Amino acid sequence: MLKKYPVGLMWFRRDLRAFDNAALHHALKSCQRVHCAFVFDREILDTLPRQDRRVEFIWEAISELNQQLALLAAQHKTKGAGLIVQHVVASDAIPLLCQQLTVDAVFTNHDYEPQALARDAKVQALLEQQGTAFHTFKDHVIFERAEVLTLASKPYSVFTPYKNAWLKKVDAYYLKPYPIDSHAATLAALPASHQQGVPSLQAMGFEKTNLHDLKIPLGATGGAQLLDEFLSRMGAYDETRNFPAVKGPSYLGVHLRFGTVSIRQLASAGLEQQRAGSQGAAVWLSELIWRDFYAQILANFPHAANGAFKADYDNIQWEQGDTALALFAAWCEGRTGYPLVDAAMAQINQTGYMHNRLRMVVASFLTKDLGLDWRWGERYFAEKLNDFDLSANNGGWQWAASSGCDAQPYFRIFNPTSQSEKFDADGKFIRRYLPQLAKLSSKAIHAPWLAAPLELMAAGVEMGKDYPYPVVKHDEARALTLQRYAVVKKS
Repeated sequence: MLKKYPVGLMWFRRDLRAFDNAALHHALKSCQRVHCAFVFDREILDTLPRQDRRVEFIWEAISELNQQLALLAAQHKTKGAGLIVQHVVASDAIPLLCQQLTVDAVFTNHDYEPQALARDAKVQALLEQQGTAFHTFKDHVIFERAEVLTLASKPYSVFTPYKNAWLKKVDAYYLKPYPIDSHAATLAALPASHQQGVPSLQAMGFEKTNLHDLKIPLGATGGAQLLDEFLSRMGAYDETRNFPAVKGPSYLGVHLRFGTVSIRQLASAGLEQQRAGSQGAAVWLSELIWRDFYAQILANFPHAANGAFKADYDNIQWEQGDTALALFAAWCEGRTGYPLVDAAMAQINQTGYMHNRLRMVVASFLTKDLGLDWRWGERYFAEKLNDFDLSANNGGWQWAASSGCDAQPYFRIFNPTSQSEKFDADGKFIRRYLPQLAKLSSKAIHAPWLAAPLELMAAGVEMGKDYPYPVVKHDEARALTLQRYAVVKKS
């Protein structure tokens, strides 16, 4: 078959795998020779702390991807293939790399975040000036942007009808994997000028984190391992997903974020078990559909990236000043005096992960118990979460704050104590992350300030010293929140 371009460049970003990859497939099919590149983009990395689990996760995935590409090419008798990896500003580096390698076309997958869209627009303009084509493809979601619309041809802003339309539209065409192996003979050997390999974390100014201590399976092989393990318990997902001390979730969030798994593979697995009658699979598939839903919300309603989806909610007067800052610090550091909230914050601070039920609990607590702007919490999660994804993080925080599309009603305010009693009844999760409370009974551990003095003494807990008193009283905070939200009662 006659190929359109002599030389192509596959630019990896949040799709760090050499299988079922839309842009890689099209590059290999369209070009006589394909170079592959990844850029540790200084425009992003220079803003991060010097210890960042996400950077280390990417580094591990890139190292594996480099080996996978070399192996794929070797199977087709091409030696010395792999990734060109640079630590520079991507929007400058890609056009320059194309000049150096006389590239005719760049292939990459869509990235929907505002900063990424601006970067891609700049790259495309520079490439056009030098006569290089720029092709992008959908790979990170099943349906994007305006692919699922209402009967009035408008984007959905309510989840359930979106989900129903999603399920009605999805079929084998949208879930079919993109073959790579059969086209891998097109992979080019690394040019002599770009054989430096993957720069070390230290060379890029980063230090190792506790990523390996956490035993998170890494790279595409790690994603495959997690998926394999989850398939056997997907059927129970609806019963186990809300309990943070139980192995209920798939733990695939960070792999989805960086594309070390294929969303098509995951959705196919969920649909297959759902069609076989699995309620657990149906609930898990809904979570994947929520991910598509929030991605299309950000694409179609970009104002939601910085402000309330429902504009009236920008009129809420959030707490400000030194007291607000002190309350925020207590929330960030897990010193609120509510054990489930504090254990959840210890989890994210220590591991970069937080169980989904707990994300709702701590977000509700920040906005509706402490009266703090949801954007404060959104930014903190953006700094800490291994699986941070702008659209999902923004959507989740606006859901909790009731300012988003299809959000919980403003008067629905989680009681952190009853949430604790319901979803961590024995206190197993709390004991893990708040060992100072470990000897309390399963009743007292949810509200230690109410425990009898003798029980506290026997457990070695001195309130105010070993564990703080609650920073707010929930009932009083709830009443203040209802007053605060009065400006949006009609929303």
